[in-house]
Amino acid sequence: MILEQFDLSGKVAIVTGSSTGLGAGMALGLAEAGADIVGVYNHDAPDNATQIEGLGRRFLGIQADLSTTGPVAGILTKAVEAFGQVDILVNNAGIIRREKALDFSEENWDDVMNVNLKSLFFLSQAAARQFVKQGSGGKIINIASMLSFQGGILVPSYTASKSGVLGLTRLLACEWAPHGINVNAIAPGYMATRNTQPIQDDPVRNEQILARLPAGRWGKPEDMKGVVVFLASDASAYMQGHTIAVDGGWLAR
Repeated sequence: MILEQFDLSGKVAIVTGSSTGLGAGMALGLAEAGADIVGVYNHDAPDNATQIEGLGRRFLGIQADLSTTGPVAGILTKAVEAFGQVDILVNNAGIIRREKALDFSEENWDDVMNVNLKSLFFLSQAAARQFVKQGSGGKIINIASMLSFQGGILVPSYTASKSGVLGLTRLLACEWAPHGINVNAIAPGYMATRNTQPIQDDPVRNEQILARLPAGRWGKPEDMKGVVVFLASDASAYMQGHTIAVDGGWLAR
């Protein structure tokens, strides 16, 4: 039966940036599909741990600052020590800096690229090595952006990093498919999260966005549940290197 292919029972998923927003929504969705969750967070302890454990799933929280690659090896080690395996990695952790390109600082460039692209690559590499060691394949799901497809304004390092995520997703899919590893990405559109709060609070910009969105609303964390479960499950076994937009129709307009 097709619904059985979406079942994640017995799987272990690492979700970075899992304490709030899209990461929290995706972690909960994966748990609802049956997965145990390793929630990686920076400052705010996950507030969805109780919900996940209430579903009968196991939860491990790991505090890690992904502005450097220092914590990467430890994340995989702790996950395997706790649960014996890792099957799914969701690279959701990301930051944004807003400044005009004429004034954009090197610090703002490096801060964003380090989290959004560099740590994403090396965490993917560590997970893929674990998948190969286990011999059972695995799933890597990167969080891209609609700015993987568009230029945007005032966010040069964010646009560059998310364009890089799209390209890197394709490359890793090509290299790691022979190991039974699926690498795909999700490109969220305008989502009501902490990162987009300044835009939500700007009445002019907010109205412009809503007027252009076919869906007529901002996205919510729960809008990410279905696609992340699909990409984490056997239902997407023949998908490689694809980036799926979850954007309320923004890119179609």
